[in-house]
Amino acid sequence: MPIDKTNTLASVVVVLGSLHYDIMVEAPHRPVKGETVSGERWYPKFGGKGGNQAVAAKIHGATTRLISATGTDNFADYLHARLNQVGITSEYVARLENNATGMSVAIQDSEGDYGAVIVSGANLAIPHDFLGDATLWHNANVLLLQNEVPEALNKLAAKKAQQLGVTVCLNAAPARAMSEEFLELVDILIVNAVEAEDLGSDPVNCLDSALNAATLLSKRVSTVIVTAGGDGVAALSATGESVKLVAKPIDVVSTHGAGDVFTGVFCAEIASKASLVSAVTTANERAADHVASR
Repeated sequence: MPIDKTNTLASVVVVLGSLHYDIMVEAPHRPVKGETVSGERWYPKFGGKGGNQAVAAKIHGATTRLISATGTDNFADYLHARLNQVGITSEYVARLENNATGMSVAIQDSEGDYGAVIVSGANLAIPHDFLGDATLWHNANVLLLQNEVPEALNKLAAKKAQQLGVTVCLNAAPARAMSEEFLELVDILIVNAVEAEDLGSDPVNCLDSALNAATLLSKRVSTVIVTAGGDGVAALSATGESVKLVAKPIDVVSTHGAGDVFTGVFCAEIASKASLVSAVTTANERAADHVASR
C-alpha cells in the first residue's frame, strides 16, 4: 500500500493483534496433497492481521496504536522497521526474548487467490500489561480485534474498551469457536463467507445471502458486515440500516490482504464518525484498489 502521511482523520484506532513475517510464493496453482509445484518467485512481506489492519488504518489517516509482540530475531527487525516507516509506534509491540516472531507462508496462484499457513509464535504471548496504559487509550474511538491472538486477551481488551466507551470491532478471522461472553462485548462484527457460516449462517454465495447472514448474526452482535469476495459486501447496523454493495470491477492481481485493508479502512472511517454506509463504501473501494495493485 502507498504511504500518504498527508491524509489525516480525526480518529484514533487501537489495534490488538498479530504480526507475521510473511513469505509469499507465486505459483501456477496451489498444490494438492502430495503434489510438488514449481513456483515462479518468492518474496518477504509485512503481515499478520493485526499489523496489516493497523497499517491500513494509519495509511487511511487514523492515529493508530498497535498492541502486539515479536521475538528478537531478524524477522522482528523487518516488522518493526515497517511499522516505523508508516508512523506506527512500537511502544506497545513487545520484543520477547524466548519467543520466535510469528510468520506465515502463503501460496498465490495465477488467478490471484491464495492459501496460507501461519505459525503464531510471539503473538500467543502478547503482554496484558499494555492494556492498563492510559496513554494507549487516550482519545481512542475504536478498538479493533481479530482471532490470531488468544481470546482471553481479546476479552480483557474488549472489557477495558467497553468501560471507556470505546467501540469494539471484531474481525472474526480466522474462523474459530468464540464464547458468547466475548461476543457480548463486541459492537461491530466483520466476517467473510466462511467465517459467517462458521458462526451459524446459511451459505453465503451472493449479496442477498450475505445480507441474510448479517441479519442472522445480528442476533449475537448488533452491527454485522459480511464480505462476499467478488460479489461485494453487505452490512446491517444496530438501528436496522442495511446496505448491499456490488464489488468494484477490477482486474485481480492478488487478493492477499484485501480483507485487512477493508477492515482497517472501515475502522478508521467509523472512528472519524462516518456513517455505516459511508464507511463500508469507502472500505470496499480501498480493498478493491488493493486487489488491483501489487
